[in-house]
Order: sequence, then structure tokens, then C-alpha cells
Amino acid sequence: MNRLSERSLLLLLAAVQFTHIMDFMIMMPLGPQLMRDLSLGPGRFSALVAAYTISSGVVGLLAAPFIDRFDRRKVLLLAYAGFVMGTLACALSQNAAALLAARALSGAFGGISTAIVMAIISDVVPAERRAAGVGIVMTAFSVAAAVGIPFGLKLAQQLRWEAPFFLLAAIAGVVWTIAFQRLPALHGHLRDGNRSATRAFAELLRDSNAGRALLFMTAMVVGHFSVIPLLSPYLVHNAGLPERDLFLVYFTGGVLTVFTAPLVGRLADRFGRFRVFSVLVAVACVVTLFITHSGRIPVWAVLVSGGAFFVFASGRFVPGQAIMTLAVPASRRGAFMSLSGCARDLAMGITSSIGGYIVSIGPSGELAHFHWLGWLAVAAALVSVWLASRVRVNESESPIRDSATSPERPNAICLKPRAS
Repeated sequence: MNRLSERSLLLLLAAVQFTHIMDFMIMMPLGPQLMRDLSLGPGRFSALVAAYTISSGVVGLLAAPFIDRFDRRKVLLLAYAGFVMGTLACALSQNAAALLAARALSGAFGGISTAIVMAIISDVVPAERRAAGVGIVMTAFSVAAAVGIPFGLKLAQQLRWEAPFFLLAAIAGVVWTIAFQRLPALHGHLRDGNRSATRAFAELLRDSNAGRALLFMTAMVVGHFSVIPLLSPYLVHNAGLPERDLFLVYFTGGVLTVFTAPLVGRLADRFGRFRVFSVLVAVACVVTLFITHSGRIPVWAVLVSGGAFFVFASGRFVPGQAIMTLAVPASRRGAFMSLSGCARDLAMGITSSIGGYIVSIGPSGELAHFHWLGWLAVAAALVSVWLASRVRVNESESPIRDSATSPERPNAICLKPRAS
């Protein structure tokens, strides 16, 4: 009987996350080229960016009552197949309307896939190693920032804007094939009874601890995404970073977090998720205020502060996600992670809108009032620390053991032969 080790499973899930993150992140740096080639104004381009998260949030909310009724493997394969088709549709789009529909399709299936990935981690990885498991999967963000974004931009510049989407669709197709062949059945969460999905979802909505966890996720996202959408133009127009060097910020931060994200996970498992989360938030607040108040600084200072922002501001999501996964029992975790994704996506959309109202363009092209976004990020980050202290975690929970788990090796996933 073949076995898929815990680490191999996490790497496979990280590959799934890489394609999701890359698909979302590539849109913003492609903005100038898309606006030129498709004759888009700022408003229509903003709609293209928002289509992904809005669709993800709405579909995630609709799917939440039913997502825990099915084998995690089947749901992931179905949702990820839809994501592959949506990404390919982006590459084949010939006008803004078609691209808008394709972005909505990608977001709808991408959001469900992300929720299932986090639910699988929670089902398979024991609580004492869960932060480390989340850290491994979250290195997908680092790889996307360090490798995916610079390479995708170069590909678009050398060919056309569609090229990164063709590449992503091909990579995602390969990952889907591997998942279809190697991912085991994961249905241990179904053993908690035969209650209807609607009843289980209603219980989830009445769970005050789950509510606090969702508020915690919202505050985390606001504390991070207040600055992110307009950070690149701020670094170029206010900090003085040459536009040709902008990719270095992504590359530097991405490379650093490839190593620091797993380290943060191990530290959270050893010293406590809340303690490590609090330290990361404190440092992230200092870095955020420095960046948003810095004005014109040397390139090396931009890279150092940008790298620190990636490490600490993004790093807090590792223990933060681990806290989230322990907030509800396994029988309701898929629905909960779907709701968590909805909270995340809606927070991103609302925060982006708030930033657009606060920031204006100065007479020399610089961004005015950007420092207020820094204070908003710090305020939300401090609120997230307080909310994290209020989330009750299920430390006694053990990883799910079902037909997919090897009795000889608790951390190995056994694969059953499937009829062809």
C-alpha cells in the first residue's frame, strides 16, 4: 500500500495554494499593461481586481452550509478543476467583459479550494504541530512573491498579458493531476454523526467562539491589507524607488519568508501561538509605521523595510491561521474555514475601498494621506491581538484517523487503490 507522508501532503497543498495566490497577486502588477491593452480606466480595472475576492466571498458563504457533508478530496478536486478552467478562461479573454467573468469564475472556485486546504491541514496535522504545518503551506505566498510575480511580469512584458495565465493554467493542471493520483480520501470529519449540514451550519453560527475567531480573522486582514494595495505606487512615487526595481521588493521579501514562515510555525508550536503572534504583531506595527511615514529613502532602506514587512506582517498569519483552525471541532471545520475565507475576502474588499477614499494623488504624483493607512493598519492589528486572546482553542483535539491514515505511521497517509 502506498503512503503519502504528512510533509508530502503539505507540499502538495502548498502547490495548490501557490497557484491560487499567484493568480490573485499577478493582477495588480499587470495593471498598467491591462489598462493599456484593454482600454480600461481605473474604475474598470478595480472591478477586475475586486471580482475575484467578491466572487470568492459570495460563493464561500453559499457553500459553507454544505461543505462538511462530503469527502475533502472530492470537494478539493472539483473546486480546483473549476479554478483551472477559470484561469484558462482569463488567458483566452479578448475583452474586459470576458476577463471580468473569468476572474469571477476563478475567485469562486479558488475560495472554496483555499477553505478545503486549511480544513485538510486541520484534519490531518495534530494540534501540537499545526502551526508548523500552516507555515509549510504558507510558503506558497513566499514562492509566489519571490519567483512567481517577477517571472510572470517578465513573461507578460516579453509576450502579452495573457502569458502568465496560460502558464498558471498549465501548472495548476499538473498539480490537479498529481492530487487526483495521490491525494487520499479524507472523510474522518463525517464520523461525528449524521446531522444535516444545515443544522450543523446553524450551530456554527450560534457558536460564540467561532464568531470571535471570524472577527479575529477580519482584524488580521484589515491590519495587513490596509497598506498592501497602494504600497507599490507609494514606494515608487513617495519613497523614490525606481519602478524597474519594484520587483526586488517582492523578490527580497519572498525569499526571506521562504525560510522564516516555517520557522515561525515551529516557534509558535514551541512557545505558544498567541505569544508568537503578539510578538510578530508588535514588530509589524513598528515596520508599518516606518514605511508609511518614511518619505523619500535610499533603495537599500526600501528593500530592508520591505523585507521586514514581508517577514513580520505576513508572518503573523502563520500562528493566526493555526489559532483559527483550532476554534471549532472537525465536524464543522470545513464550513468554518469557508466562512473564514468569506470574512477575509470581504475585509480585503472593504479595506481597499476605504484606502481609496483616504488616499489622494498630490500635485507631483505622490500619494497623499497614505500615513493614515498605516495608523489604520496598526489599530486593526492591536485589535486582532485582543481578539486572539479571546479565541478558545481545542488543544485536546487529536488529528482525525480514518481509512486514509496509516495505523503503523500516524503521520503517513495511506492510499487505497482506486478502480480505474
